[in-house]
Formats: sequence, C-alpha cells, structure tokens
Amino acid sequence: MSYSYFCPCPRGLENVLADELNEIALLGQPTPTLKVHKHVPGGVHCSGELTDAYLINLHSRIASRVLLRMAHGSYKNENDIYDLTLEQEWENWFQVSHTIRVDVTAIKSPLRSLEFTTLKIKDAICDRFRERFDERPSIDTKNPDMRISGFVDAHTYTLYLDTSGDALFKRGWRDETGEAPLRENLAAGLLRTSGWKPGMVLFDPMCGSGTILAEAAQMLAGIPAGARRRFAFEKFHNFDAAAWQAIKGNIKPNPLPTVPTIFGSDISGDMIAITRHNLRQAGIQFDVPLKQIEAQEIKPPLDADGNPATGIMLTNPPYGERISVRGDSALPTDELLTAFFSAFSTTLKQRFSGWSVFLFSADLGLPKLLRLKEARKTPFYNGALECRLFRFDMVAGYNRREEAKPKPAQE
Repeated sequence: MSYSYFCPCPRGLENVLADELNEIALLGQPTPTLKVHKHVPGGVHCSGELTDAYLINLHSRIASRVLLRMAHGSYKNENDIYDLTLEQEWENWFQVSHTIRVDVTAIKSPLRSLEFTTLKIKDAICDRFRERFDERPSIDTKNPDMRISGFVDAHTYTLYLDTSGDALFKRGWRDETGEAPLRENLAAGLLRTSGWKPGMVLFDPMCGSGTILAEAAQMLAGIPAGARRRFAFEKFHNFDAAAWQAIKGNIKPNPLPTVPTIFGSDISGDMIAITRHNLRQAGIQFDVPLKQIEAQEIKPPLDADGNPATGIMLTNPPYGERISVRGDSALPTDELLTAFFSAFSTTLKQRFSGWSVFLFSADLGLPKLLRLKEARKTPFYNGALECRLFRFDMVAGYNRREEAKPKPAQE
C-alpha cells in the first residue's frame, strides 16, 4: 500500500533534500517504490510504502522528520477538524497504552487559537479510543510514544502521524555540545551544498563540538544517519520487523581510509576534547586529526606526500558573545569581531590559495568584514535565524574587494 509523506527540513535545503530522497529511493531494491514529488518551503512531499518511511528515517541526513499523512480536507471551524480527526483509525496504528503528543502549525489560518485546535485534535483521538476500548491514551509532551501533527492553512487541514519520534537531527551520538551548536541535518545540508564528497579534503578550523566533522566522517565511513537510534514506527501495530532488519542488513560500511582527509581545529582545548568524544560516539574508527589553534594561525593540512593539500574549508565562525573566547575579552565585541576576521582573511589569502572556503553565518555583512568578494551566497535558515552560506574561491587577485580609490586633490 502506498502512503503520502511529508519530510520537513531546514528552510533553504528543500532542493538538497529532494536530491537526497531520490538517492534513497534507489536503495529500495529490487524495485524502488519511493516517489519524490514537489517540494515546498520547509520540506518535500513524497510517497511510497511503509518500508520507504523506514528507509528515509534510517538514511536521510537532511530531513527533520518523516510525517505520514493520515487525512486531508477542508474546514470552517475547529469542529470540522475534530470530526476529520475522529474518523481516522488510530487504533490500527498504535495502542491505547501508548502516550501521545499533538502539535499544530498554521499559515494564514482564520482559527483564533492554535491551543484550542490542538486540544480538539487530542480530544478526537482520545474519544476514538474511549468509544472502542473505554480507555484513552495519556498525554506526554516530553517523551511521547506517538506524535501527531496538524497543519492548517486558510482553507484546508492536514493530519500527520510522525514515523520518526525524536527529530531526525538527533542522531543518537551527541552527548556534549558547545555554545550554539549546528543541528546535524543543517551541517549535512551545508556539506552537500558545498559540493564536498567523501574522499575530498575537508577542513573545519572552528569546529566547536565537531558537528560538521562527525557528519562528514559518518558519510565517509558509510554509517547511515539513523544507525544509532530508534524510531516511532518501531512501535506501530503494523511494524514489519523482518523488513526493518533486512533494511539494516543492507547497510554496507565503506573501507576505513588509510590517509586522513577530514581535519579540524579550534581555539578551545575543551571543544577539541568534546569533538573527539563525539566522533567516537558517532562510530568513527579512523583518524580525524584535530588541533588546538587559533583560526588566524591555521595552515593547510598535509597530503599523503607531505605537501600542503587543497580542498574545501567549511565552518561556522564565531559571532557575538562566542567571539570573546577567541581574543582579548577586554575589547568591545565589535572591535574583536573586526580584528578577528581581518586576521583570518589574511590567513586565507596567504595560505589557502586553491581552496574553496565556505563560511556559514547569520552576519550578512561577513564578506565586508573579511574584505573578500563572495563567489556565491546561499540563503538558509537556522531555526528562525536568517543565515547565508558564503563561498569564497581563494584564487590570488580574484577575490579581494576593490579598495576605495582616493579622490583627486582639489585645486
């Protein structure tokens, strides 16, 4: 049986997610049943068998969740939403003993209260169980067994059952983080957008807790994003344990690399220690060289012949309060920021010729701080925060911003 799914993702990664889902579809051998349809702001619509939801949950590095569509219809008020929810055969999917949570999002909806709408959906599900079993599921907003999502726009209501459980960016390996860490699926999306592929040299000189490095290392090792966690679909009534075991049995790890291609550094020794720990938790069994050093002092890593390598630099530079640990905290933050990026820019120009440098930042004026002209800037959202992935091609003489020409002296 084919089902409709919606896979939300960080805004800006919809095209990347659609490409990834098409790749995942090819894993459904012998005959792929996963079909990728249109993408909309914030996610991608697709369809397939229930086992295709297993595949996406296991392999997608970009999706935030895999939502199975239960119902879709028009509405005029909350009672219409209640009625459509009550009609669904929830008892065929989970038991009354399972705890539930309901979340509602809306765009241009005339409904006055999303809280009241959420309550009506909860009531409908509980009334459905009470009518049949004289019992109702309990609500658990922190660690529910089942998550139900409602989406309302100006005229229609869509009801989803979440097959993932915890959001998919929670890979199951991250124990420790630094301040303001990147979410794992955003880091994976940045890697794809940069054009990095396993085997290419990658360097993160401000690695923090190592999210970019861990995502890249798992990709190089052939470790699926969801290999170290569990999912809500494993609690479904119709869960096919044999099919799930077969899907996991088809995982083919890549041979361990003999020469390092992924490198990281950070000014903080604590962050280097956390990154090492996170890499171990992520199942990485090969060397990812890490160094405690200021970003202004970095040099390209060496290749197998001992020569400076070229490749892709991808990093999330510090900003705001995070900059204070990277220099003289007696200086105002804006002066620290200017001094830091001026020195970092000089390092890039002098030492990283031939590299493609990608900096992910919420500071839209970053190229000006660096005195470099970006080759490309790709808009993203880190939650509600508007960001850019700036690309700088470090080719001598090409990327410097033009200096203001001196005005001729007036007579």
